[in-house]
Amino acid sequence: QVQLEESGGGSVQPLGSLRLSCTTHGYRSDYMAWFRQAPGQEREGVALLYTPNGATDYADSVKGRFTMSQDAAKTTVFLQMNSLKPEDTAMYYCAAYHMLGAWYRVGSHDVRLAFWGRGTQVTVSS
Repeated sequence: QVQLEESGGGSVQPLGSLRLSCTTHGYRSDYMAWFRQAPGQEREGVALLYTPNGATDYADSVKGRFTMSQDAAKTTVFLQMNSLKPEDTAMYYCAAYHMLGAWYRVGSHDVRLAFWGRGTQVTVSS
């Protein structure tokens, strides 16, 4: 059974930092992604990572502030979020590629994603 487990969310002041983690159980994926969804808004693709070589892509809204990476075992991906803004407040989800998944846009890439975590809340407020 495929499981994605996010952690690391919390509350932080503007310009602060958080590091999210997502561990994948029972599955290895060529692409991993982070999405976010704020109340009343559509889910937004934030970051994408190609696990074979670690190449990344980002939404314009987070470029230069967020960095996605993976551990050596390629079972955990991270999202380092710096210079956080109130508009970054959202539930953050990680997702994994599967060839039968639905299409999603992340940065300049379209990718099929089929497996999702339950999310971790990030709140940026003074």
